[in-house]
Amino acid sequence: MGARLRGLSVVVVVLIVGAFAGSALAQWWAEPIASVALPEAGMVDRERVRVEVLNGGQRTGMARLATGELRDDGFDVVYFGNGSARDSSVVLARTERVEMAREVADALGIRTVLAEPDSNLYLDVTVVLGQEWTPPPEPEAAAAPPPWWDLRRFFKRPGRTPAADERLADPGPNDEGA
Repeated sequence: MGARLRGLSVVVVVLIVGAFAGSALAQWWAEPIASVALPEAGMVDRERVRVEVLNGGQRTGMARLATGELRDDGFDVVYFGNGSARDSSVVLARTERVEMAREVADALGIRTVLAEPDSNLYLDVTVVLGQEWTPPPEPEAAAAPPPWWDLRRFFKRPGRTPAADERLADPGPNDEGA
C-alpha cells in the first residue's frame, strides 16, 4: 500500500510541475491575441456634450440605437425617448455653440442642424430622429482569436517575423504614419 501511495504522489507532483512549466512556456511563446476593438479605443478627446435623443420616426428602438452610436463616440446621452412624428431627422443646438450639434449630426449622419437655444434645458443638443434615419453600418468584425484548445500556438518559434500589417514596436516620433 505504501509503494502505491508513493507512486501516486510522484505522479501528482510531476503533473503539477508539468502544468506550471507548460504555463510558463505558453506565456513565453504565445503570440498576442488580436484585440477586439472596444468603443473606448476610437473615442476622441472632447469636452462633455450632453445630448437628448428623441424618436420621431415611430419605429421601435430608433432612439436606443442612436443613443448607443453616440455613446460609443464619446457623447453623453442624458435622455432618450419618444418625440413628435417627423419625416426627416434634425439636430437642434440648445446652446450658442452650434459646433457641438454639428459633431453630433456628423456622428449620426444627419444633415440638418438648427440653432434653437433653450436655457431651461440642461443639455447642449437635441436629436429628433425622422422616419428616414437608419443607423450607420456596423464595422467589419475583427478576426476571431484561435480556440483555446489549439495546440499549434504553443509550437511557434520565438524569433518570428512580423506580418506585413503588424508592428512589433511602437512608432517613434518621426514615423507615425509608417
